[in-house]
Amino acid sequence: MNFVEARFPFFFLAVFLLHWALRGERSRKRLLLVASYTFYGAWDARFLALIVFSTLVDYAAGLGIADARSTRKRRAWLALSLCVNLGVLGAFKYADFFIESARALAQRLGLEAYGLAPGSGTLDWLLPVGISFYTFQTLSYSIDVYRGKLRATRNLLDLALFVGFFPQLVAGPIVRAADFLPQLRTPRRFGNVAVRAALWLFLIGYFKKACVADNAARVVDAVFAAPEQFTLASRALGAALYAVQIYGDFSGYSDMAIACAALLGYALPENFRAPYLATSITDFWRRWHISLSTWFRDYLYIPLGGNRAGRGRTARNLLIVFLLCGLWHGAKWTFVIWGLWHGLFLILERSGAGRLLHVLPSPARRLYALLVVLLGWVLFRADDLSSAWSLLSQPGGEQTVAAASAWSLVIVVLFLAQLGAAGGALQARLDRLRNERFALCYGFAVALVLSLISLDHQAFIYFVF
Repeated sequence: MNFVEARFPFFFLAVFLLHWALRGERSRKRLLLVASYTFYGAWDARFLALIVFSTLVDYAAGLGIADARSTRKRRAWLALSLCVNLGVLGAFKYADFFIESARALAQRLGLEAYGLAPGSGTLDWLLPVGISFYTFQTLSYSIDVYRGKLRATRNLLDLALFVGFFPQLVAGPIVRAADFLPQLRTPRRFGNVAVRAALWLFLIGYFKKACVADNAARVVDAVFAAPEQFTLASRALGAALYAVQIYGDFSGYSDMAIACAALLGYALPENFRAPYLATSITDFWRRWHISLSTWFRDYLYIPLGGNRAGRGRTARNLLIVFLLCGLWHGAKWTFVIWGLWHGLFLILERSGAGRLLHVLPSPARRLYALLVVLLGWVLFRADDLSSAWSLLSQPGGEQTVAAASAWSLVIVVLFLAQLGAAGGALQARLDRLRNERFALCYGFAVALVLSLISLDHQAFIYFVF
């Protein structure tokens, strides 16, 4: 099940009404856990076993760390959490990638006779939806308990709901236990819910996904499937529209997730902040997938030493972080190189090139950041390195795309990207409207959005991560 399916509004309305009809907080949390498992199990009920297993392991690890009387035992419990969670993630997401990579290398070295050639021996396990997201969430819990930043919870229901909370379960934002668990200990009050803001945010997210991203996908899929058939201008347009598609798709999901959680009385962290208005790649990662970039900063980059040990080690730390960031997104070499691409520019910006960048006017810095990001998206979207190279280097064909309608999507998204800055003023205006006028405006906006949705439903891009 996902937010843009026809059945989701009925599912959410039932959960919303039952949630606020129940009196006790424990009853509400039980309802939300059942709803969350139902939502996730709608893809494949077998996936639920992994979430339950991960929850139980981290529940035990948290209590073990809290009750341990020696540093050695505390480390052992943390190691259990890390090994189990990363082991499950590695087995389901990366085992086949490393097997195939090893076999391809063996073939290049002429080791086929030893049974190391590509073609067999992979696991072919079905990838559970959103496993990268909830794995990082559970790890944040055990690591923060180990660091002493969070008390281990002895309430299994609370931890299970933190791991499985359905609005952000499959595609984020990645929520920290330190931010979410305290909310579960405080009674929710409907009077504290900003209903209008949440409804408006959900509609904006739905528009980004169903109207902008899914319409852009038709052009993007055609261009990336056969780049040699399209003119150079059409390829450039296809690459630009992929930037539009992935922003609308992913930020749209985050908007809808934050809105659904807000309607149930819970706050989720901001995940996007007008990323295509960034003035550098450093600035881009402060605006794009914020919950992931801050996770890597706090749990990997800083523990590696951050920028405290000189330029050489800082560069090393950045490359490690963005190598793993690329791998987090998927088990393909294109993702690895995409991560290293961003890591390289982050290193350059910390050198003399970064000082030169600050001399440039703001429009030039934004253009630089946008071009770097667009080239990176080509690697991210391409099926393999040869396809990416084909799109960037081969002579142009004769086929073109509908440029006028495509560029209009670009303008729409860039406009939406700036709505964040005006969000407070917009919300203030909405709050001043009488209920009947708000309902009329919202109904008109819903009708307009529904008239613009794509007839070709596209799965959320980040569901496969």
